[in-house]
Amino acid sequence: MKKKELDSIKSKLLSRGLSLAKITLRAGSRAASHSFSQLVLNRTERGERFNSYITEQIQLLTTELGQLKGSLMKAGQLLSIYGEHFLPPEANELLKSLQFQSPPVRFSVLQPLLLAELGPKRLEELEIDPTPYAAASLGQVHRATRLSDGQQLAVKIQYPEVDKAIVSDLRFLKVILSTSKLIPKGPRFDQIFDEVKTMLEQEVDYRNELAFTQLFYELLRDDPRYKVAIAFPEYCSQRVMTTEYMGGKASDSPEVLALSQEQRNQLGQAYLELYLRELFEFAAVQTDPHFGNYRIHIDPSGAQDQLILLDFGAVRRVDSDFLKPYRNLVLSALNQDGEGVTRAGRDLGLLKDSDPPELVQKYLDLCFLITEPFYGPDSYDWGASDLPQRVAKVGTEMVAAFHLRTPPHQSLFLDRKLGGTFVFLSKLGCKAQFRSCFAPYL
Repeated sequence: MKKKELDSIKSKLLSRGLSLAKITLRAGSRAASHSFSQLVLNRTERGERFNSYITEQIQLLTTELGQLKGSLMKAGQLLSIYGEHFLPPEANELLKSLQFQSPPVRFSVLQPLLLAELGPKRLEELEIDPTPYAAASLGQVHRATRLSDGQQLAVKIQYPEVDKAIVSDLRFLKVILSTSKLIPKGPRFDQIFDEVKTMLEQEVDYRNELAFTQLFYELLRDDPRYKVAIAFPEYCSQRVMTTEYMGGKASDSPEVLALSQEQRNQLGQAYLELYLRELFEFAAVQTDPHFGNYRIHIDPSGAQDQLILLDFGAVRRVDSDFLKPYRNLVLSALNQDGEGVTRAGRDLGLLKDSDPPELVQKYLDLCFLITEPFYGPDSYDWGASDLPQRVAKVGTEMVAAFHLRTPPHQSLFLDRKLGGTFVFLSKLGCKAQFRSCFAPYL
């Protein structure tokens, strides 16, 4: 069903502030009512009522944030990645729905921005389809044709003034989620919000995205497993990004899932090896594992299916002083070398010399669990594995044991990408060990 297009966006700081204040009041009212009801319920009823309350709060937030657009919605999407640690499954599923329930905006709302960014002469060269091809939290994509040669283009247009609302949006979001009791207080979540702020400021800088798109095109142009769109700088600006239009199938579409086991294994290996190249070779990682950023070109002959790589707005550089101990951590974990994992953990600041043995053991358990698919001679059934759930459980226990110790900021976005890699291989139903993928980089 076609989503109803929005006729306007509350992009002005005053109107956004009023909307957010109303959401906060509604969330606070529900929280107060819930706290009062807890006093008169037994333990079983309290658990059921809590799940119902959380679900209601998430429904309120997803509806309101989807209308507001901008950094609020994007931050909610990121929060869903961590939600499995502290939210009921029903609530986390609703929070994840922010990734898919973004209503588009009427093209007429975006035309003034497009004109201001590109100018009338450039716009006259293009015929832009007013119906959005894709809509997200920070902008939406329209297909276009260059009239001079028929070149098919994808034009991403940032929503008006969302770049100016990041700081205030995140401040309100923290208040809303705290009031709704959807996140606990503590330094770990303060750092997550700091990471979100950095990511958002980068993602609204389309010139930065243009540079990374061109970089990845050059880095991968000779590898037939990948397709990166050619960028058209003459139709790009701080708030407009234009590339060639790339079709393909969604990575979890019926057509992709119907491919042979070998084809799906090859796609999964290409995805994993790309992440390893980004990390250890390029030192530049595309940190947003959202499925919408990857499509599949199916080769009719079956010889070489390809990963289509979209959206380089979330690429993060990896510091060399972080990368060396992180490489040692990965290598030691793959070899089940407890001493090496512990040493690398201390070098990265994940462990301290004063940590008691039981805390170090929890850390070792988590590292060895994450590398579980790469042990032994047998192939690993990614689709049947409950590894993400087990990692989440052990990770939650470790966080509690370490009293919310703040991890290095770079590990936050790498953890996010690693989790997305596991999910991608799981959705493809890969059955392979993939241990050999690490050899060139370790």
